Amino acid sequence: MNRLIFPPLVIVALLPVLGAAVVVAYLTMSGQPLSLQYLVVLALSYLLGSVPVGYLLLQARSGVDVRDYGSGRTGMSNVLRTGGSKLAVVTLVLDTAKGALAVLLARVLIDSAAAEAAAGLMALVGHNWPVFLQFKGGRGILTGLGGMSVMIPPAAAVATAAFLMTTWLSRYISLGSIVGVVFGCTALLGLALAGWYSTSYILYGAIGGAVIIWQHRDNIQRIREGNERRLGSSSERVP
Repeated sequence: MNRLIFPPLVIVALLPVLGAAVVVAYLTMSGQPLSLQYLVVLALSYLLGSVPVGYLLLQARSGVDVRDYGSGRTGMSNVLRTGGSKLAVVTLVLDTAKGALAVLLARVLIDSAAAEAAAGLMALVGHNWPVFLQFKGGRGILTGLGGMSVMIPPAAAVATAAFLMTTWLSRYISLGSIVGVVFGCTALLGLALAGWYSTSYILYGAIGGAVIIWQHRDNIQRIREGNERRLGSSSERVP
């Protein structure tokens, strides 16, 4: 059975439509009922998160379905192993941008910390469970980081530093991601409780962090068993 709901060309064709919808929302949502504003922002945030960047890049370059290799995910680490560093860098930038754009959209249209947190979470949900790929996407690290970088930049910096250090020492991208989430969410909690940022962001850290760590449960099991893929290893085709 074909796992793909939308063919790649259809997804690409829908991107301008999604962009136009964001512009229309920006031009028309001012003064509308708050419930309608939330509905529009959350729906657009989910669709932004659902754009399967890694999948589209591999399809465009070589016709490869990244879900058929390695972890079966569409995120940056599997793109790195399957398609190389150049495509991985593009995936990193665009997956991060998805979370950032969702939060910025909520900030512009609603201007509340609660709306920003909700939009960031919906982008994270879209990345992990994208409607375009039958709800099989990535793990949410970069999209979650993008949202955090707009809401609480210092916490995002802490998460990034923890990720880089742990990945460099262990050679496990997955372990670096998990440690980065723990440190980033802890920094977010501390900064919010100290009164430097809205406490509404705590919900983003708690739910988003839990979702991302849950998405890494198979990595955690492989690390415990000693057979997790290390940085620099290539992906094998999934049987």
